[in-house]
Formats: sequence, structure tokens, C-alpha cells
Amino acid sequence: MDRTAAFEGQRPRLKRLAYRMLGSVAEADDVVQDAWIRWTRAPDDVADPAAWLVRAATRLSIDRLRAAKAERAHYRGPWLPEPMVEPLTNDPVERAEDVSVAFLLALERLSPLERAVFLLHDVFDEDYGAVAKTLGRSEAAVRQLASRAREHVRDARPRFSVSQDRALALAAAFMEASSRADLTGLSELLAEDAVLVSDGGGKRKAALRVLVGREDVLSLFRGLRWRGGALNPRSLELAWINGAPGVVMQLEDGPATVAVEPDAEGRVAAVYMVRNPDKLAHLADALTASPAT
Repeated sequence: MDRTAAFEGQRPRLKRLAYRMLGSVAEADDVVQDAWIRWTRAPDDVADPAAWLVRAATRLSIDRLRAAKAERAHYRGPWLPEPMVEPLTNDPVERAEDVSVAFLLALERLSPLERAVFLLHDVFDEDYGAVAKTLGRSEAAVRQLASRAREHVRDARPRFSVSQDRALALAAAFMEASSRADLTGLSELLAEDAVLVSDGGGKRKAALRVLVGREDVLSLFRGLRWRGGALNPRSLELAWINGAPGVVMQLEDGPATVAVEPDAEGRVAAVYMVRNPDKLAHLADALTASPAT
């Protein structure tokens, strides 16, 4: 058996699974590395290398997720997953509904086991028997976990009904209006029930609660304008962020990402802004010096 070839063939799948489990690009990379180390010590007669590796990555992710639950309970302000950024020049690798911020936030409500069962069965198409073997549970228990998980995430996957071009145009218009604190323009772009979530992790300026409703979101930009400030990015680049249109930008105090989820009418339904520098370190090499527009 070519151990390296077997692992490399599964690497993308392992990273996709770990990212959805943990909501962290950096930790997903760590899980994949740990799975490789375990794989180098596995017996030579493993009958199904792919299943062995998925089992290892799942169990490693569950261990990390259990440890992270306590940390996230004391997180300062709203918590968002590390942004998964794909350049516009690429066709999105991931299905938008399976990496959307709303979907990942819904997964946060699940126990580690529920999350693993749901992802393995409903997202990665593993049968219940295989999932039961991976988790060391009975098939009946796995089915019950899957049913409970589905109740929590049923309505969380966004259904992007606008074209990619229109969605990108919406993101660009939102950034243009927000960079100038143009309240009239923002009001026209925002859905009545729009939400804005900003994650600074206590290390960068960000709202300490979720803003809900058009007027609540506008109050943030009204405050920025009153203080004579706006986003005023030094550089700005359109990108796919967790399957949604958005931007990667450089602000005076560091990078940020903004993902914009449109509703069926083509208005902004949700805005997710990550400012916590710990969650943006993996973007350092991807940031460009494109001039702000």
C-alpha cells in the first residue's frame, strides 16, 4: 500500500469535514496533520484507508470541539467561524449552502456527536452503518442523533436564488455605501429583517451583540458617521467568503472579511464581518494590495 498516496487522495475530504466540524481553517489543517501522523502508525493491512482516515479525522475533530465549547462560552461578543475565502477567479469548490456562515452557526447548536453524525450522513453521504462504526455507536443511536440534529439545522442552509453576478454586485454596492456611511444607500440595500454580526474577539472594534433589523444595522453606521469615521479600507478585494459574495479588506488596524448573504429579492439579508486577527492569520498570503474602490 502506498501510504502517502492513500492519504493525499483523502486530504481534501478530511479538511472539508474538519472545517465544518470546527469552523476553523487553522484547526482543520491541524486535524489533517494529526490524522497523517496517526496514519503513519496504522497497521499495513488496513482494509479501507479512506474509512480509516475519516474515522481518525472525525474523532480528532470531536476532541477539539469539546475543548473549544468551553472557550467559546467565554468568547467576547458574537462568535463567527474563520472565513473560508475563495478568489473570484476560481469556481467555488464548496457548495455554498454547506459552508455558509448561517449553516455553520446552526451547527454550533449541536453537540459534538450530533454535529459529526449530521455532517457524515447528510453532507458527506456516509450510510448510517459507516457512521456508527466511525463513532463507536449503535446504528439506532446514530439515527436518533441525526434526527435531533436535523431539527436544529433544517432551515439554516440559505437558498441562493439570485445569480452570482447579481450577488456580487450587491456585495460591492453594500461595501461602497458602508465605506461612505451612506445611510440612504444602505437603507435601500438592506432587507427589513437584515442582521449584522461582527466578530472582534475582544481584540478589534466590533459590536458586542448581533444587530437585528434594518434600523438596528443602520444605527451602527449612523454612529460611525457621527464619529466622523467609516470603514475607509486601504485595500479591498471581492471574493467568495463561505460561499457568499464578500470582500477581503485591509483596514487601518488590520485585515477584515465581510460576507453578504442576499435574500430572494436581492437585498442584503445578513452581513458577517470578521475582525478578530486570530481568525484571519491564514489569509495573510492571500491578501493583495488592490486599491480600494
